[in-house]
Amino acid sequence: MPGRGRCPDCGSTELVEDSHYSQSQLVCSDCGCVVTEGVLTTTFSDEGNLREVTYSRSTGENEQVSRSQQRGLRRVRDLCRVLQLPPTFEDTAVAYYQQAYRHSGIRAARLQKKEVLVGCCVLITCRQHNWPLTMGAICTLLYADLDVFSSIYMQIVKLLGLDVPSLCLAELVKTYCSSFKLFQASPSVPAKYVEDKEKMLSRTLQLVELANETWLVTGRHPLPVITAATFLAWQSLQPADRLSCSLARFCKLANVDLPYPASSRLQELLAVLLRMAEQLAWLRVLRLDRRSVVKHIGDLLQHRHSLVRLAFRDGTAEVETRGKEPPRICPAPPVSTVTGDENISDSEIEQYLRTPQEVRDFQRAQAARQAATSVPNPP
Repeated sequence: MPGRGRCPDCGSTELVEDSHYSQSQLVCSDCGCVVTEGVLTTTFSDEGNLREVTYSRSTGENEQVSRSQQRGLRRVRDLCRVLQLPPTFEDTAVAYYQQAYRHSGIRAARLQKKEVLVGCCVLITCRQHNWPLTMGAICTLLYADLDVFSSIYMQIVKLLGLDVPSLCLAELVKTYCSSFKLFQASPSVPAKYVEDKEKMLSRTLQLVELANETWLVTGRHPLPVITAATFLAWQSLQPADRLSCSLARFCKLANVDLPYPASSRLQELLAVLLRMAEQLAWLRVLRLDRRSVVKHIGDLLQHRHSLVRLAFRDGTAEVETRGKEPPRICPAPPVSTVTGDENISDSEIEQYLRTPQEVRDFQRAQAARQAATSVPNPP
């Protein structure tokens, strides 16, 4: 093609454009020689003179992308591919990273903060699309500190003015429990500890919903609650073989980390279950404790809604009532008939006085009464 130069091998001017991996190339149609490979060009004169163009010029924009930003964008795309997110998620996360990078505070931040920014953009995208991804999973992939990540996450959400919905608890339970290594026998997991995934997931969801109804989830990190609920669900399905297993050993068998507050959440869940058991007559006579109540979790969850209403109808009561004296029943006041002839005390009369004239009249009446009573009786 005239105007596009000549082939360096055969000297032909029959050069044609060929697209390979979204990059236009000039190829000689006579000998097949690739004249230009992967050249980014935007103007006819550059193509005609076979000159390569820099990336910043080829975009057609006046701004240049720094190496730090290019590295961050690559990290965002790599993280999305590692998590196997849809392409639309990747585009949204990249757009959020670019928006955040326009702020001077982000551009001048340390490398650690920019690395955490990559995870924040991906996490925000997943939350907006209701994709079950936890902050702890992102921190594990990026080797980031959870406290640093959470603070930067809140900063980015406020900086960009984003509306990020809360994570769906049910989806989080399904994703988190699927990572447990308890659903098939292995050298590290004895056969008596292997459990059916669907049964365990169903009971765990019921226990997490119970924890949510009794305000054990609100304002707290969900993973410790889910870990405690999963442990109780696993124990209750085969209590004879699993009651002797501790929470720490359970997490080791499942190959998951033990969150620090999980032990406290476990004790709170057991206290709720004990209080619900006290509402059932056939369980009340058994005098259950925190260990034996696990055997009856199935019965308690079957009547969960009614038992919760009965156990928590008094909002001022304590969660643990075992070992305390039963509340005393106050006797009903005696029935009295008002006739209007009863004596009224002076303090009660003063409550009804309103004007200064009434006060003066009352004082004169009192003085007259005292004078009458002080006169001696005639002989």
